[in-house]
Amino acid sequence: MTDLLSAPLLDTSPIADRLKAALPTDVDYASARLSDERSEHLTVRQNNLEPIFNEFDTGVMISVWNGGGLGYAATADLSEAGLARAVERARHWADVTAGHMVGTIAPPPHHPTGTYQSPVEVSWDSMPLDDRLELLHQQSRLLGIDDRIVDWAARLTRRSVDTLLVTSSSDGQRGEVEQRFQYVYPGMRATANEGINTQTRTFGANAFCGQGGAEVLGRFGFGDAASRVANEALELLDAPNCPDGVMDILLAPDQMILQIHESIGHPLELDRILGDERNYAGTSFVTPDMFGSFRYGSDLLNVSFDPTVPGQLASYGFDDDGSPAEKQLLIKDGILQRGLGGAVSQQRSGLEGVSNSRASSWNRPPIDRMANLNVEPGDSTVDELIASVENGVYMHTNNSWSIDDSRNKFQFNCEYGQRIQNGEIVGAVRNPGYRGISRTFWRSLAGVADGDSFTVMGTPNCGKGELNQMVGTGHASPACRFADVEVFGGES
Repeated sequence: MTDLLSAPLLDTSPIADRLKAALPTDVDYASARLSDERSEHLTVRQNNLEPIFNEFDTGVMISVWNGGGLGYAATADLSEAGLARAVERARHWADVTAGHMVGTIAPPPHHPTGTYQSPVEVSWDSMPLDDRLELLHQQSRLLGIDDRIVDWAARLTRRSVDTLLVTSSSDGQRGEVEQRFQYVYPGMRATANEGINTQTRTFGANAFCGQGGAEVLGRFGFGDAASRVANEALELLDAPNCPDGVMDILLAPDQMILQIHESIGHPLELDRILGDERNYAGTSFVTPDMFGSFRYGSDLLNVSFDPTVPGQLASYGFDDDGSPAEKQLLIKDGILQRGLGGAVSQQRSGLEGVSNSRASSWNRPPIDRMANLNVEPGDSTVDELIASVENGVYMHTNNSWSIDDSRNKFQFNCEYGQRIQNGEIVGAVRNPGYRGISRTFWRSLAGVADGDSFTVMGTPNCGKGELNQMVGTGHASPACRFADVEVFGGES
């Protein structure tokens, strides 16, 4: 039997015709963006299957630009009458806002045409529900290996999202983009306790996720991870507290992605730089005059925006305004080149941006979001980076973060640390943390590992905007060494 979540539920041909017929042809620009989403959530906790639940969500966002105004209307009614009502509502708000916008907002300068589909090597049809549940039960049994493991769970979430974007304008131009996404989010955790000491180790803190089919589990070694996760949680019970002081740190890829996300990704969002997030999650220390000249990091820092990476969480062929996906360097040899802003933010700011207008669902308009934001590999091996550290800590897997409202000062804590002395790892430490200032921290980048440690991951739950939008962002990085960082332990 065909898997309900793997097969498209909607025949997009008649819906495309209906959307095209509904869009007005006497306005400057109009678009209809359909989103059809299905998801399955499986969890085995302490060897017991929790209730299985599936989600289904389908609707359309209508956008109308006309006479200098912009209006939106969303509807889950896909009938001709439902679409007509949404179009009229969007036209109404375009008329109301004409002449009252903060600055001039022009429509997207294109009518895109094309398709995209997540690369799937192993269809979920080949892994029936009973097999998925047995895999989670196996991992659960491997996690609960000791009486000191007081809580543990293994989970698997997968989503299928089909989108269809059609556009029209008064000059007779039309566009149509169809994209089909398959996402997989495996996870596990083990919490160990002894006395007043409690330690949790996870499977990458939800970062080991991506696009594809059942092969995503093998890509991240999900079937072999439970014993390591449990044993490291137990190891931390006997480990000393992380030392305090200024020293070198080596960040594993699953911590680097949080560092990239918070202190590069969010500060470079053009709408945030323009002040759009001021009331919700702050602004940015980055100002428009910095692009092209500001030293964001050391010469070793090269950061790319690349929604074309096969299998990465936020890959796509077109963003939700229809801009074609393209790799761009945001930071080159440490110098800031361009920001994270889609077509609207680019024309508002006069700055170069990228194809990153993204919406979380059918009832939200697209805004500037990270997609795949990656630190490019360097030339060193991980062993060479460890050997270069005289006194420091190798930190793995984020478990908490704090950053100020200009995305400048930060403090991050990790699940698992390894003490490095005289170029060798000498044992585990618990509750490792570090703090810094974004520009100073990235300028202290002293070593970037090569492609052997380069790991493609993601952040499935990035929130932004009013009303809030939760989206997945992709991040990839090798291990990186930073010099002279303020390090502290959680019990200091």
